[in-house]
Formats: sequence, structure tokens, C-alpha cells
Amino acid sequence: MTQIFHPRFGLFAKLTLIALLVLVSAAVLAWRGLTNEPHRIGEAVEQPVPFSHKHHVGDDGIDCRYCHDTVETSSFAGMPPISTCMTCHSQLYTDQAVLKPVVDSWQRGVALHWQRVHQLPDFVYFNHSIHVAKGVGCESCHGRVDRMPLTMRTQPLSMQWCLDCHRAPQKYLRPRAQEFAMGWKAKDQDTLGLALLKRYHIDTRRLTDCSVCHR
Repeated sequence: MTQIFHPRFGLFAKLTLIALLVLVSAAVLAWRGLTNEPHRIGEAVEQPVPFSHKHHVGDDGIDCRYCHDTVETSSFAGMPPISTCMTCHSQLYTDQAVLKPVVDSWQRGVALHWQRVHQLPDFVYFNHSIHVAKGVGCESCHGRVDRMPLTMRTQPLSMQWCLDCHRAPQKYLRPRAQEFAMGWKAKDQDTLGLALLKRYHIDTRRLTDCSVCHR
């Protein structure tokens, strides 16, 4: 009787399946590594300087836009240059050891390397300015930063989390004057939200289209 397959065919087949399994597992792990946020929710992110939003926002009342000055006009909220820090710290606490990296950066002209708190995958399109234009407050995504001695994640920013908001944005919308306020609550969010949907011309039928976030 003629043998159709090579005697070692079974071994080759098993090795091929094992190799495919290893490649698929590696691809899944790589994908998860690329799409996962760099820090867990509630985990303070260590920075070159222990910048406190609690002090600057909560105690001193500095508006978000003073440092994140492109949040209303760009997809990126903006990180303040050292010159913004030195507007105050050329006079205040300049000799403090904790501020030495800031002063050194200013004197040497070398930027500080801040650690990202949020890192969306490259295949996700996110635009800060459109969210601000449509009444989404900073607190909805970033939490009560005015209470954070060190900045941390408070929301997962996962696809499901974003879709929950896109399906019912009226639960989160604010008047433009309150978008940068911390701890603001509407007396009747349901009524206000539905009114703001119309005022901001938000078409909820398109908000869950794939092309909104994946372009």
C-alpha cells in the first residue's frame, strides 16, 4: 500500500501548529501592550517634578487653560513650556530642592520629560477641542484633578467607556461656562443635557459610527 504522507508529516504538522499558536499568542500580547493604558486607575504617576494639581488648581484656583492652552483649539490639550512654570516660579519657591529640575530645565534650555497619564492607541482618533466645543467638562474624563497631589487616571478610556458616553452624551454635557469647573453638578442633568444636545447640534445617530474614532 502506497504511503501518501511522509512518515514525519505528523511531527511537522504538530510543530507548525505550535509555531502558529506561539505567533498568535505573541501577537495578542503585543496588541494588548500597545492598547493598554500605561498606568492603572488610581495609581499616581511619578513625574520628574511632583506637580500637584491639588495645589495649583484646588488651592490657587489656576484655570486648566492657563497650562493646557490649546485644549479649545487643538486635538492635543497642550503641555505648558517651562516658561509658563517660571512665570511664577522665577519668584516663588525658586530655591526649593523639589523645583530644581524646573529651574535647571529653564537655565539649560532642555525640556523636562513628563510621563503620560493617558496613552490612547495610535489607531484611536481623539480631539480635545471638539469635546470642549460640545460641552464635555474636563472632570468627566480626568476626574477631580483639584484633589490630586499627584495626577492619576480615574477612568479607563476604553472603547466601551467611550461608547457609553457617545450613546447618551446628555448625561455628561455642561454649559460652556462650567466645563473647566471642578465639582460642578446640574440641578437636573437629564433636562439640561437634552437641552444642550439641541444647543450644541449633537447628532447622536452618528456618534457610534466607527469612523468617528477610527480614521
